[in-house]
Amino acid sequence: MVSNVALDERRNAAVSAGGAWSFPIYVERAQGAEIWDVEGRRYIDFLSGMGALAVGHSHPKVVAAIQAQLTKFSHTFFGTAPYESYLAVAERLNQRCKVGGRAKTLLVTTGAEAVENAVKLARAYTKRRGIIVFGGAFHGRTLLTMAMTGKVNPYKQSFGPFPGNVYRAPYPDLYRGVSVEHCLAALDTLFESEIEASAVAAIVVEPLLGEGGFIPAPVEFMAGIRRLCDQHGIVLVADEVQSGFGRTGRLFAIEHTGIEPDLITMGKSMAAGIPVAAVVGKAEIMDSVAVGGLGGTYAGNPLACAAALAVLDVLEEENLIGRANEIGERLTAGLQRIQKKRNRTVIGDIRGLGSMIGAELVEDGETRKPARALTARVIKEAASRGLLLASAGRHFNVIRFLVPLVLTDALVDEALGIIDESIDVALESELAPAKAAAQAR
Repeated sequence: MVSNVALDERRNAAVSAGGAWSFPIYVERAQGAEIWDVEGRRYIDFLSGMGALAVGHSHPKVVAAIQAQLTKFSHTFFGTAPYESYLAVAERLNQRCKVGGRAKTLLVTTGAEAVENAVKLARAYTKRRGIIVFGGAFHGRTLLTMAMTGKVNPYKQSFGPFPGNVYRAPYPDLYRGVSVEHCLAALDTLFESEIEASAVAAIVVEPLLGEGGFIPAPVEFMAGIRRLCDQHGIVLVADEVQSGFGRTGRLFAIEHTGIEPDLITMGKSMAAGIPVAAVVGKAEIMDSVAVGGLGGTYAGNPLACAAALAVLDVLEEENLIGRANEIGERLTAGLQRIQKKRNRTVIGDIRGLGSMIGAELVEDGETRKPARALTARVIKEAASRGLLLASAGRHFNVIRFLVPLVLTDALVDEALGIIDESIDVALESELAPAKAAAQAR
Protein backbone atom coordinates (compact mmCIF):
# COMPACT_ATOMS: atom_id res chain seq x y z
CA MET A 1 0.00 0.00 0.00
CA VAL A 2 1.28 3.46 -0.88
CA SER A 3 1.93 5.69 2.14
CA ASN A 4 1.60 9.40 2.80
CA VAL A 5 5.31 9.54 3.61
CA ALA A 6 6.30 7.93 0.32
CA LEU A 7 4.09 10.31 -1.66
CA ASP A 8 5.50 13.28 0.23
CA GLU A 9 9.00 12.22 -0.74
CA ARG A 10 7.90 12.15 -4.38
CA ARG A 11 6.37 15.60 -3.99
CA ASN A 12 9.60 17.02 -2.58
CA ALA A 13 11.51 15.62 -5.54
CA ALA A 14 9.08 16.55 -8.32
CA VAL A 15 6.98 19.58 -7.36
CA SER A 16 7.94 23.24 -6.99
CA ALA A 17 8.70 24.19 -3.40
CA GLY A 18 6.68 27.36 -3.91
CA GLY A 19 3.43 25.54 -3.39
CA ALA A 20 1.87 25.16 0.05
CA TRP A 21 0.98 21.83 1.68
CA SER A 22 -0.88 22.24 4.93
CA PHE A 23 -1.17 18.56 5.84
CA PRO A 24 1.09 15.58 5.03
CA ILE A 25 -1.81 13.51 3.70
CA TYR A 26 -2.77 12.41 0.20
CA VAL A 27 -6.40 11.91 -0.71
CA GLU A 28 -7.62 8.56 -2.01
CA ARG A 29 -11.34 9.34 -2.18
CA ALA A 30 -13.92 11.81 -0.92
CA GLN A 31 -17.68 11.94 -0.53
CA GLY A 32 -19.92 14.66 0.84
CA ALA A 33 -18.07 16.34 3.71
CA GLU A 34 -15.52 13.58 4.31
CA ILE A 35 -12.27 12.47 2.70
CA TRP A 36 -10.08 9.40 3.14
CA ASP A 37 -6.33 9.38 2.64
CA VAL A 38 -4.25 6.70 0.91
CA GLU A 39 -3.72 4.95 4.25
CA GLY A 40 -7.46 4.70 4.86
CA ARG A 41 -7.76 7.43 7.48
CA ARG A 42 -10.95 9.47 7.40
CA TYR A 43 -11.16 13.25 7.85
CA ILE A 44 -14.01 15.73 8.23
CA ASP A 45 -13.36 18.34 5.56
CA PHE A 46 -13.96 21.87 6.83
CA LEU A 47 -12.01 23.34 3.90
CA SER A 48 -14.11 21.99 0.99
CA GLY A 49 -11.35 22.50 -1.54
CA MET A 50 -10.59 25.95 -0.09
CA GLY A 51 -14.19 26.95 -0.60
CA ALA A 52 -14.78 25.26 -3.97
CA LEU A 53 -17.17 22.51 -2.83
CA ALA A 54 -20.34 24.05 -1.43
CA VAL A 55 -22.27 20.98 -2.63
CA GLY A 56 -19.63 18.64 -1.23
CA HIS A 57 -17.32 16.08 -2.76
CA SER A 58 -18.55 13.97 -5.69
CA HIS A 59 -22.19 14.99 -5.52
CA PRO A 60 -24.06 12.36 -7.60
CA LYS A 61 -25.90 14.94 -9.69
CA VAL A 62 -22.69 16.80 -10.53
CA VAL A 63 -20.86 13.57 -11.34
CA ALA A 64 -23.68 12.46 -13.64
CA ALA A 65 -23.76 15.81 -15.44
CA ILE A 66 -20.01 15.72 -16.11
CA GLN A 67 -20.15 12.10 -17.28
CA ALA A 68 -23.03 12.84 -19.65
CA GLN A 69 -21.23 15.82 -21.17
CA LEU A 70 -17.97 13.90 -21.51
CA THR A 71 -19.66 11.35 -23.76
CA LYS A 72 -20.63 14.18 -26.14
CA PHE A 73 -17.55 16.43 -26.26
CA SER A 74 -15.07 17.76 -23.73
CA HIS A 75 -13.89 20.98 -25.40
CA THR A 76 -14.30 23.11 -28.52
CA PHE A 77 -13.53 26.72 -27.41
CA PHE A 78 -16.69 28.76 -27.17
CA GLY A 79 -15.23 31.57 -29.30
CA THR A 80 -15.12 29.40 -32.42
CA ALA A 81 -17.59 26.55 -31.92
CA PRO A 82 -20.10 27.58 -29.22
CA TYR A 83 -22.50 25.33 -27.33
CA GLU A 84 -25.79 25.70 -25.53
CA SER A 85 -24.66 24.91 -21.98
CA TYR A 86 -22.58 28.12 -21.84
CA LEU A 87 -25.72 30.07 -22.73
CA ALA A 88 -27.73 28.19 -20.10
CA VAL A 89 -25.22 29.04 -17.36
CA ALA A 90 -25.23 32.71 -18.40
CA GLU A 91 -29.03 32.80 -18.42
CA ARG A 92 -29.27 31.22 -14.96
CA LEU A 93 -26.74 33.64 -13.50
CA ASN A 94 -28.36 36.65 -15.18
CA GLN A 95 -31.65 35.70 -13.54
CA ARG A 96 -30.13 35.34 -10.07
CA CYS A 97 -27.69 38.27 -9.95
CA LYS A 98 -29.00 41.69 -8.97
CA VAL A 99 -26.80 44.31 -10.60
CA GLY A 100 -29.10 47.31 -10.87
CA GLY A 101 -30.39 46.49 -14.34
CA ARG A 102 -30.38 43.89 -17.09
CA ALA A 103 -27.48 41.48 -16.59
CA LYS A 104 -25.05 39.76 -18.93
CA THR A 105 -22.38 37.18 -18.16
CA LEU A 106 -18.82 36.35 -19.18
CA LEU A 107 -17.45 32.92 -18.28
CA VAL A 108 -13.74 32.49 -17.57
CA THR A 109 -11.63 29.84 -15.84
CA THR A 110 -10.44 31.10 -12.43
CA GLY A 111 -11.42 33.61 -9.79
CA ALA A 112 -8.35 35.74 -10.45
CA GLU A 113 -9.22 35.78 -14.14
CA ALA A 114 -12.74 36.93 -13.26
CA VAL A 115 -11.35 39.81 -11.18
CA GLU A 116 -8.95 40.83 -13.96
CA ASN A 117 -11.78 40.83 -16.49
CA ALA A 118 -13.93 42.92 -14.15
CA VAL A 119 -11.11 45.48 -14.05
CA LYS A 120 -10.84 45.39 -17.86
CA LEU A 121 -14.58 45.92 -18.21
CA ALA A 122 -14.63 48.78 -15.70
CA ARG A 123 -11.73 50.52 -17.43
CA ALA A 124 -13.25 50.07 -20.89
CA TYR A 125 -16.63 51.37 -19.71
CA THR A 126 -15.40 54.40 -17.75
CA LYS A 127 -12.28 55.21 -19.84
CA ARG A 128 -10.47 55.53 -16.51
CA ARG A 129 -7.55 53.61 -14.98
CA GLY A 130 -7.67 53.83 -11.16
CA ILE A 131 -8.72 50.82 -9.06
CA ILE A 132 -9.50 51.05 -5.33
CA VAL A 133 -9.26 47.95 -3.13
CA PHE A 134 -9.17 47.35 0.63
CA GLY A 135 -6.76 46.24 3.31
CA GLY A 136 -6.71 42.50 3.93
CA ALA A 137 -8.29 41.73 0.56
CA PHE A 138 -7.41 38.70 -1.52
CA HIS A 139 -8.21 38.93 -5.23
CA GLY A 140 -5.85 36.39 -6.80
CA ARG A 141 -2.28 35.42 -7.66
CA THR A 142 -1.78 36.97 -11.10
CA LEU A 143 0.38 40.09 -11.32
CA LEU A 144 -2.58 42.50 -11.36
CA THR A 145 -4.56 40.65 -8.70
CA MET A 146 -1.47 40.42 -6.50
CA ALA A 147 -1.27 44.22 -6.71
CA MET A 148 -4.89 44.28 -5.58
CA THR A 149 -4.33 41.76 -2.77
CA GLY A 150 -3.67 43.26 0.66
CA LYS A 151 -1.35 40.64 2.13
CA VAL A 152 2.36 40.46 1.37
CA ASN A 153 3.32 37.12 2.94
CA PRO A 154 3.03 34.69 1.24
CA TYR A 155 1.22 36.03 -1.81
CA LYS A 156 3.34 39.01 -2.88
CA GLN A 157 6.72 38.46 -1.29
CA SER A 158 9.58 38.81 -3.84
CA PHE A 159 7.20 39.02 -6.84
CA GLY A 160 7.18 42.78 -7.52
CA PRO A 161 7.12 45.26 -9.12
CA PHE A 162 3.37 45.22 -9.51
CA PRO A 163 1.07 47.11 -11.89
CA GLY A 164 0.24 50.68 -10.90
CA ASN A 165 -3.02 52.58 -10.58
CA VAL A 166 -4.11 50.39 -7.64
CA TYR A 167 -5.00 52.24 -4.43
CA ARG A 168 -5.82 50.79 -1.02
CA ALA A 169 -8.23 51.90 1.71
CA PRO A 170 -8.98 50.35 5.13
CA TYR A 171 -11.72 47.74 5.57
CA PRO A 172 -13.94 47.90 8.68
CA ASP A 173 -12.97 45.61 11.56
CA LEU A 174 -15.28 46.42 14.45
CA TYR A 175 -13.63 43.89 16.77
CA ARG A 176 -10.35 45.78 16.44
CA GLY A 177 -11.83 49.27 16.47
CA VAL A 178 -11.70 50.06 12.74
CA SER A 179 -15.05 51.78 12.25
CA VAL A 180 -17.19 52.30 9.18
CA GLU A 181 -16.87 56.06 9.63
CA HIS A 182 -13.06 55.82 9.62
CA CYS A 183 -13.05 53.70 6.45
CA LEU A 184 -15.43 55.93 4.52
CA ALA A 185 -13.47 59.00 5.59
CA ALA A 186 -10.31 57.29 4.35
CA LEU A 187 -11.87 57.01 0.90
CA ASP A 188 -12.50 60.75 0.91
CA THR A 189 -8.88 61.30 1.93
CA LEU A 190 -7.76 58.98 -0.86
CA PHE A 191 -9.64 61.13 -3.37
CA GLU A 192 -7.97 64.21 -1.95
CA SER A 193 -4.41 62.96 -1.69
CA GLU A 194 -3.83 60.00 -4.03
CA ILE A 195 -6.25 59.95 -6.99
CA GLU A 196 -9.17 62.15 -7.95
CA ALA A 197 -12.54 60.39 -7.94
CA SER A 198 -13.03 61.22 -11.62
CA ALA A 199 -10.00 59.04 -12.46
CA VAL A 200 -11.25 55.93 -10.61
CA ALA A 201 -12.67 53.16 -12.79
CA ALA A 202 -13.73 50.72 -10.07
CA ILE A 203 -13.95 50.03 -6.38
CA VAL A 204 -13.49 46.28 -5.81
CA VAL A 205 -14.68 44.95 -2.46
CA GLU A 206 -15.30 41.58 -0.82
CA PRO A 207 -18.72 41.73 0.89
CA LEU A 208 -17.24 39.24 3.34
CA LEU A 209 -13.50 39.72 3.67
CA GLY A 210 -11.99 36.27 3.22
CA GLU A 211 -8.23 36.03 3.56
CA GLY A 212 -8.31 39.16 5.70
CA GLY A 213 -10.12 37.39 8.53
CA PHE A 214 -13.69 36.43 7.58
CA ILE A 215 -15.12 39.85 8.37
CA PRO A 216 -18.58 40.71 6.98
CA ALA A 217 -18.85 44.19 5.51
CA PRO A 218 -21.27 46.28 7.59
CA VAL A 219 -24.38 47.35 5.69
CA GLU A 220 -23.60 51.03 6.21
CA PHE A 221 -20.11 50.55 4.76
CA MET A 222 -21.46 48.97 1.58
CA ALA A 223 -24.15 51.66 1.36
CA GLY A 224 -21.47 54.35 1.69
CA ILE A 225 -19.40 52.80 -1.11
CA ARG A 226 -22.49 52.55 -3.31
CA ARG A 227 -23.20 56.27 -2.75
CA LEU A 228 -19.63 57.22 -3.66
CA CYS A 229 -19.74 55.11 -6.81
CA ASP A 230 -23.05 56.65 -7.87
CA GLN A 231 -21.79 60.15 -7.10
CA HIS A 232 -18.57 59.82 -9.09
CA GLY A 233 -19.49 57.39 -11.86
CA ILE A 234 -17.34 54.57 -10.45
CA VAL A 235 -18.07 50.90 -11.15
CA LEU A 236 -18.75 48.91 -7.96
CA VAL A 237 -17.38 45.36 -8.18
CA ALA A 238 -18.36 42.73 -5.58
CA ASP A 239 -15.72 40.00 -5.39
CA GLU A 240 -17.73 36.89 -4.44
CA VAL A 241 -15.19 34.30 -5.55
CA GLN A 242 -14.96 32.81 -2.04
CA SER A 243 -18.26 33.94 -0.54
CA GLY A 244 -20.56 33.03 -3.41
CA PHE A 245 -22.84 30.07 -4.14
CA GLY A 246 -24.75 29.73 -0.94
CA ARG A 247 -22.26 29.41 1.87
CA THR A 248 -23.29 32.72 3.51
CA GLY A 249 -26.98 31.79 3.59
CA ARG A 250 -27.67 33.72 0.39
CA LEU A 251 -26.49 32.92 -3.12
CA PHE A 252 -24.08 35.86 -2.76
CA ALA A 253 -22.91 37.61 0.39
CA ILE A 254 -23.75 41.08 -0.93
CA GLU A 255 -27.43 40.14 -0.84
CA HIS A 256 -27.24 40.50 2.96
CA THR A 257 -26.54 44.24 2.54
CA GLY A 258 -29.38 45.13 0.17
CA ILE A 259 -26.83 46.80 -2.10
CA GLU A 260 -26.68 46.00 -5.81
CA PRO A 261 -23.20 46.18 -7.35
CA ASP A 262 -22.48 46.86 -11.01
CA LEU A 263 -20.35 43.75 -11.49
CA ILE A 264 -20.05 40.49 -9.51
CA THR A 265 -17.06 38.15 -9.79
CA MET A 266 -17.49 34.51 -8.83
CA GLY A 267 -15.74 31.16 -9.01
CA LYS A 268 -14.69 28.44 -6.52
CA SER A 269 -17.98 26.67 -5.61
CA MET A 270 -19.56 27.56 -8.95
CA ALA A 271 -18.93 24.11 -10.44
CA ALA A 272 -18.00 21.85 -7.50
CA GLY A 273 -14.26 21.99 -8.14
CA ILE A 274 -14.31 22.00 -11.95
CA PRO A 275 -12.47 25.19 -13.01
CA VAL A 276 -14.88 27.90 -14.10
CA ALA A 277 -15.53 31.45 -12.98
CA ALA A 278 -17.64 34.36 -14.14
CA VAL A 279 -18.23 38.06 -14.27
CA VAL A 280 -21.90 39.05 -14.19
CA GLY A 281 -22.85 42.67 -14.56
CA LYS A 282 -24.93 45.43 -16.07
CA ALA A 283 -25.40 44.83 -19.78
CA GLU A 284 -24.03 48.25 -20.77
CA ILE A 285 -20.79 47.56 -18.89
CA MET A 286 -20.48 43.99 -20.11
CA ASP A 287 -20.95 45.18 -23.72
CA SER A 288 -18.41 48.03 -23.51
CA VAL A 289 -15.46 45.97 -24.78
CA ALA A 290 -14.69 45.52 -28.47
CA VAL A 291 -15.48 42.12 -30.00
CA GLY A 292 -12.59 39.75 -29.27
CA GLY A 293 -11.40 41.74 -26.25
CA LEU A 294 -12.61 39.10 -23.80
CA GLY A 295 -12.25 35.35 -23.79
CA GLY A 296 -9.91 32.45 -23.09
CA THR A 297 -9.20 28.99 -24.44
CA TYR A 298 -10.83 27.14 -21.55
CA ALA A 299 -13.31 29.86 -20.56
CA GLY A 300 -16.70 28.26 -19.98
CA ASN A 301 -15.45 24.76 -20.78
CA PRO A 302 -18.43 22.45 -21.53
CA LEU A 303 -17.60 20.06 -18.67
CA ALA A 304 -17.49 23.01 -16.27
CA CYS A 305 -20.76 24.38 -17.64
CA ALA A 306 -22.45 21.02 -17.10
CA ALA A 307 -21.15 20.96 -13.53
CA ALA A 308 -22.22 24.57 -12.88
CA LEU A 309 -25.77 23.89 -14.04
CA ALA A 310 -25.90 20.82 -11.79
CA VAL A 311 -24.61 22.86 -8.82
CA LEU A 312 -27.34 25.47 -9.30
CA ASP A 313 -29.91 22.67 -9.42
CA VAL A 314 -28.55 21.02 -6.27
CA LEU A 315 -28.50 24.29 -4.33
CA GLU A 316 -32.19 24.77 -5.11
CA GLU A 317 -33.46 21.20 -4.93
CA GLU A 318 -31.72 20.37 -1.64
CA ASN A 319 -32.21 23.84 -0.12
CA LEU A 320 -28.50 24.04 0.63
CA ILE A 321 -28.62 27.82 0.93
CA GLY A 322 -31.07 27.43 3.79
CA ARG A 323 -28.91 24.63 5.14
CA ALA A 324 -25.97 27.06 5.27
CA ASN A 325 -27.85 29.10 7.85
CA GLU A 326 -28.65 26.01 9.93
CA ILE A 327 -25.01 24.90 9.86
CA GLY A 328 -23.89 28.41 10.76
CA GLU A 329 -26.22 28.58 13.75
CA ARG A 330 -25.04 25.20 15.05
CA LEU A 331 -21.36 26.04 14.51
CA THR A 332 -21.71 29.45 16.13
CA ALA A 333 -23.53 28.05 19.18
CA GLY A 334 -20.85 25.38 19.62
CA LEU A 335 -18.01 27.89 19.24
CA GLN A 336 -19.70 30.17 21.75
CA ARG A 337 -19.79 27.31 24.26
CA ILE A 338 -16.07 26.75 23.71
CA GLN A 339 -15.49 30.49 24.03
CA LYS A 340 -17.48 30.74 27.27
CA LYS A 341 -15.71 27.71 28.75
CA ARG A 342 -12.44 29.69 28.62
CA ASN A 343 -13.92 33.07 29.63
CA ARG A 344 -13.20 34.60 26.20
CA THR A 345 -9.46 34.36 26.79
CA VAL A 346 -8.83 32.19 23.71
CA ILE A 347 -11.61 32.77 21.19
CA GLY A 348 -11.87 36.53 21.11
CA ASP A 349 -14.45 36.93 18.36
CA ILE A 350 -16.85 34.75 16.35
CA ARG A 351 -18.27 36.32 13.20
CA GLY A 352 -19.53 35.59 9.72
CA LEU A 353 -22.60 35.01 7.59
CA GLY A 354 -24.38 31.69 7.24
CA SER A 355 -21.85 28.89 7.41
CA MET A 356 -18.93 31.15 6.43
CA ILE A 357 -17.62 31.79 9.94
CA GLY A 358 -14.34 32.95 11.41
CA ALA A 359 -13.17 32.34 14.99
CA GLU A 360 -10.41 34.76 15.98
CA LEU A 361 -7.94 33.39 18.54
CA VAL A 362 -6.20 35.78 20.93
CA GLU A 363 -3.59 35.49 23.65
CA ASP A 364 -5.57 37.72 25.98
CA GLY A 365 -9.22 38.70 25.97
CA GLU A 366 -8.48 42.29 27.00
CA THR A 367 -5.50 43.18 24.83
CA ARG A 368 -6.78 41.01 21.97
CA LYS A 369 -3.23 40.20 20.94
CA PRO A 370 -3.39 37.82 17.95
CA ALA A 371 -2.55 34.22 18.90
CA ARG A 372 -0.83 33.13 15.69
CA ALA A 373 1.22 30.28 17.14
CA LEU A 374 -1.73 28.92 19.11
CA THR A 375 -3.93 28.98 15.99
CA ALA A 376 -1.36 27.00 14.03
CA ARG A 377 -1.11 24.47 16.84
CA VAL A 378 -4.89 24.07 17.10
CA ILE A 379 -5.12 23.42 13.35
CA LYS A 380 -2.31 20.85 13.58
CA GLU A 381 -3.91 19.10 16.55
CA ALA A 382 -7.30 19.05 14.82
CA ALA A 383 -5.80 17.44 11.72
CA SER A 384 -4.22 14.73 13.87
CA ARG A 385 -7.72 14.02 15.21
CA GLY A 386 -9.36 13.90 11.79
CA LEU A 387 -10.56 17.47 11.15
CA LEU A 388 -9.13 19.69 8.41
CA LEU A 389 -9.12 23.43 9.14
CA ALA A 390 -7.32 26.50 7.79
CA SER A 391 -6.34 29.92 9.09
CA ALA A 392 -6.99 33.42 7.78
CA GLY A 393 -6.42 37.01 8.89
CA ARG A 394 -3.50 39.40 8.72
CA HIS A 395 -1.88 37.57 11.64
CA PHE A 396 -3.04 34.06 10.63
CA ASN A 397 -4.98 33.86 13.91
CA VAL A 398 -8.49 33.29 12.55
CA ILE A 399 -9.78 29.76 12.04
CA ARG A 400 -11.90 29.89 8.91
CA PHE A 401 -14.86 27.61 8.29
CA LEU A 402 -15.50 26.81 4.62
CA VAL A 403 -17.67 23.75 5.11
CA PRO A 404 -19.56 21.74 2.48
CA LEU A 405 -23.23 22.59 2.79
CA VAL A 406 -24.11 18.87 2.79
CA LEU A 407 -22.56 18.67 6.27
CA THR A 408 -24.73 16.77 8.76
CA ASP A 409 -25.45 17.89 12.31
CA ALA A 410 -23.56 14.85 13.59
CA LEU A 411 -20.43 15.90 11.71
CA VAL A 412 -20.76 19.48 12.98
CA ASP A 413 -20.93 18.21 16.55
CA GLU A 414 -18.03 15.82 16.03
CA ALA A 415 -15.93 18.65 14.60
CA LEU A 416 -16.77 20.96 17.51
CA GLY A 417 -15.61 18.28 19.93
CA ILE A 418 -12.32 17.98 18.06
CA ILE A 419 -11.84 21.76 18.12
CA ASP A 420 -12.50 21.90 21.86
CA GLU A 421 -10.03 19.10 22.54
CA SER A 422 -7.45 20.56 20.18
CA ILE A 423 -7.56 23.92 21.95
CA ASP A 424 -7.01 22.18 25.29
CA VAL A 425 -3.99 20.29 23.96
CA ALA A 426 -2.57 23.38 22.25
CA LEU A 427 -2.92 25.46 25.41
CA GLU A 428 -1.28 22.73 27.47
CA SER A 429 1.68 22.61 25.08
CA GLU A 430 2.06 26.38 25.33
CA LEU A 431 2.16 26.17 29.13
CA ALA A 432 4.51 23.18 29.18
CA PRO A 433 7.82 25.18 29.05
CA ALA A 434 6.72 27.39 31.95
CA LYS A 435 5.65 24.35 34.00
CA ALA A 436 8.96 22.61 33.28
CA ALA A 437 10.89 25.69 34.36
CA ALA A 438 8.86 25.97 37.59
CA GLN A 439 9.48 22.31 38.41
CA ALA A 440 13.21 22.77 37.74
CA ARG A 441 13.31 25.56 40.32
